[in-house]
Amino acid sequence: MIFSIVLMVLDHRQNHLESLRSTLSVVLYPIQYLASLPLILGGEASEALSTRSEILAENEVLHAENLELQARLQKFEALEAENMRLRALLDSSFKVGDRVQIAELVAVQQDPFRQQVLINRGSSSGLFSGQPVLDAHAVVGQVTQVNPFTATVILISDASHALPVQVNRNGLRTIALGTGLINQLELPHLPNNADIQPGDHLSTSGLGGRFPPGYPVAEVTEVRQEPGQPFLTVIARTIAHLDRIREVLLVWTLNPEATLQQQATEEQSPDERAQGEK
Repeated sequence: MIFSIVLMVLDHRQNHLESLRSTLSVVLYPIQYLASLPLILGGEASEALSTRSEILAENEVLHAENLELQARLQKFEALEAENMRLRALLDSSFKVGDRVQIAELVAVQQDPFRQQVLINRGSSSGLFSGQPVLDAHAVVGQVTQVNPFTATVILISDASHALPVQVNRNGLRTIALGTGLINQLELPHLPNNADIQPGDHLSTSGLGGRFPPGYPVAEVTEVRQEPGQPFLTVIARTIAHLDRIREVLLVWTLNPEATLQQQATEEQSPDERAQGEK
């Protein structure tokens, strides 16, 4: 004990044992490291396990957030597309310059021989039979049946639909008949010498009183002259996207009462019309 005290006093006062302590620390370091190795390995293993569990938990959270963000992105893309369609319809309404209203499609006729759609507007919104219907590009069809809250629209591609049109280039008047095929019309009874060619644009002529003049309808895609036939075979593609429309534009350019009177007149026989005129 006395020797230890003497060594501590000498080391504290004169630092005679500093070099000896450094040498001993170097010699004893491997022993100290081996003694503390289990504790070090245990800590590193615990940290590695905890880090892996944290990474797995964080990965699950990020995966869930990624799925949620992807779902929101899809919704945003749908909203963006709808916004673009509505903006196009609004731009079209400014070009039309008449009273208009936007309606959405709620059903599509599944009958392959009928090209009709159902919209979410009806007589409560002021709709009437024979009312013109457009999309952001051109004529879509006309209202044929009106209920209080819904209405049926026949598309111009329906086989029973006929629309008076004219060629923008030269004013040639004809009738555009639906073919029953979506986005396709036929122009019958044009003589072989008619001035019409692929690329000509067709618009409503205003004849018949259903559609005002000047609305875009279709573009001529094919003109054929069949041997031995007095008339041309003319096919046109609708400018309106009939197979992709989600919203339509209802136009108030006509007087509903006048339209109803015209429909009643068209349903009368020639004798009844003559008596009415007298």
